[in-house]
Formats: sequence, C-alpha cells, structure tokens
Amino acid sequence: MTTTEPGTQTVPETMPGIYLPGNSTTEMRQVPVPTPGPGQLLVEVGAAGICGTDISYIYREYKAHRGIDGPAYRGVVSGHEPSGRIVAAGPGCARFGVGDRVIVYHIAGCGLCDNCRRGFYISCTAPSRESYGWQRDGGNARYVLAEERTCVPLPAELSYVDGALIACGFGTAYEGLRRIGVSGEGDLLVVGLGPVGLAAGMIGRGMGARRVVGVEPSEVRRSWAGSLGIFDTTVTPSEADAELDRLTDGSGFAFTVDASGSAPGRSTAVEHTAEWGHVSFIGEGGRFDSEVSDTLLHKQLTLHASWVTSLQAMSDLATNLVAWGLRPEAVVSDRFTLDEADRAFALAAGGSRGKVVFVSDSLQ
Repeated sequence: MTTTEPGTQTVPETMPGIYLPGNSTTEMRQVPVPTPGPGQLLVEVGAAGICGTDISYIYREYKAHRGIDGPAYRGVVSGHEPSGRIVAAGPGCARFGVGDRVIVYHIAGCGLCDNCRRGFYISCTAPSRESYGWQRDGGNARYVLAEERTCVPLPAELSYVDGALIACGFGTAYEGLRRIGVSGEGDLLVVGLGPVGLAAGMIGRGMGARRVVGVEPSEVRRSWAGSLGIFDTTVTPSEADAELDRLTDGSGFAFTVDASGSAPGRSTAVEHTAEWGHVSFIGEGGRFDSEVSDTLLHKQLTLHASWVTSLQAMSDLATNLVAWGLRPEAVVSDRFTLDEADRAFALAAGGSRGKVVFVSDSLQ
C-alpha cells in the first residue's frame, strides 16, 4: 500500500530500518515512512556509510558521547552518513525540492547558537541538538527525514556513495587539513589509514601536498591504501622512525595528521613534524602524552584538534572534489544492501580493508 502527497513521488507507507541493540548485532524493523513537516525533506537514501564511531559507541555497547545528556544513542534508526534524492518537501522549504540530490550533514543543531551560526552544528550544545542515527532516525533505511538546513548539494559529477563519504569521514578529514593549511609547500604525513586516514590522504593530494606518506600497522589496510594511488609510500609503525627520517632527510613533515586516535599514533605524528610545522588531531578517543620542550616548544609546532567540519566547508569540499577530479568512493572496499546489515557491521567492526557502505538497490 502506498501514499502520495501533492508535489511528491509515491512512496510506501513502511520501510525497513536498521537498529543497533548494543551487543554487536543489528536488528531490522519495519517502520513508518515519515511525512516531512515545515522545513523538512524526505530523502530516498542512495548510499549510507558505516562510521567508526557507530562501531565504538553504539554497535558494541552504548557509550556516552558529547552533545546530549544521558545515553547518546536513543534507539533510533542507525546511520549518520546518508546521501540521496529528495522525494518530498514540506512546507516552507526554499532551497531544495523534489528530485534534488543532497548530502545530509549529520547533526541538526539549534541553528541559533554561535557554533550553529558558523555552520558547526557538530559543536551545538543546545538540548534540541540531535544527530542523525543517534538521537533521531538516520540513514540506514530506505528514506530519511532531514531538516532542509542540514542538507548540502551533491554535484552531478559525484555518486551517492561519494556523497555518503563526504557526509562524515571526508568532511572530517577536510576540516583537519584546512586547519593546518595543507598546500604544495610541504609534504603530508597521515598516521592511521582507516577510512578517515584514506580520506585525508586523498584530499591532501587534491590540496597539492608535494608528497603524501602513510603510517599504518595493519598489513591489510596498508596494502589497500597502497593500491589506491593516493600515497607515495606507506610504512609500518616499527619502520616509521627510520623510514620517515630517511624520506625527509631528518627534517620532518610540514603537515601531519593523526587519524589513528591512539597515543602511539599521535606521538608518531608529532615527533615527525618539521620545525614550524602543523599537526592536526582528527582521530576520536585515546590519549596524547608528549615530552614538551624538545618535541613541541623548541620545534615551534602548532597543534590543532578538529571535530568534523562545518556545513559550508562540507559544501566546499564537494565542489573541490569535482575540480580536483577525485572520487571518494575509491576508498570503499565493501558494499552491502540493508538486508545484509549483520555482515556489513561485522566486517566494519572486524577491520575491513577500507570503507564499508550500504547502497540502494533501486537508486543508483
């Protein structure tokens, strides 16, 4: 049975959605397809990524995460990395309409605080702040109800898979690289070659870094990274000290990024940053311990801690990727449909080679 509203496409009344019970399993439930209210869009999901924070904070067990009081995950449809095509628009929508292709920025902030007014919905601390897939229904379903203000245009040259990756991981990497001003005036070191590290390498290449070098302990991930044509070379942590010194004649890298989220990874990034260099921490979790004088002060380093990106920067990234001729979907190693959710999440949690995404079997 289907329902049709004026100005919309025909959509079913119900749809499957993926929930995360918090015990390393998934659960598919049949849920109503929502009707967009004022300022809202109904987006048919073309692709949705699985994020490392979904695994760490929801899939294995529920853990607190910044942004709201109480449990972070409120038992909603999972997935905060969707992109797709609008099939219905509620009253008052002014920028987007039916048929437009969009990326969904994964937090709906209050829209009034200083962070929101700068486009950094991620840093909104108002009680009304909701993350897709955490406090409101997300993209691991056929449709997602999105606030128009959280949507970013998806250029025609990019796929829905590209858009899903921009929605979180590529946006996170881009912000970290913007903060440190990556350019053709220096080499870039990326520590941790999971999906976000791969994104940092690809974007760094687009921003003009002279050389892009990666550090990764997993042979599987290191091999996958090496096959993508992004990195000039990749090394293991045990090789890092000698090999990174050899590559830079002991002077270090002008730009370094830690995407590992680990204390050893962050130390590697800092220790191999050149004098007057810039370091960006974008990996979640873990700690950072460092000797201060010789490692930081005497090298005159600048450290940036970066969390996701702004709405405008995400839009800029999509445009830039087209100009650079780069396709985020290149880092995707595994694609699944929603009915394969158990396999998809288990693979993402078990150390996939690259990015794991859900793709629609009807919208490509």
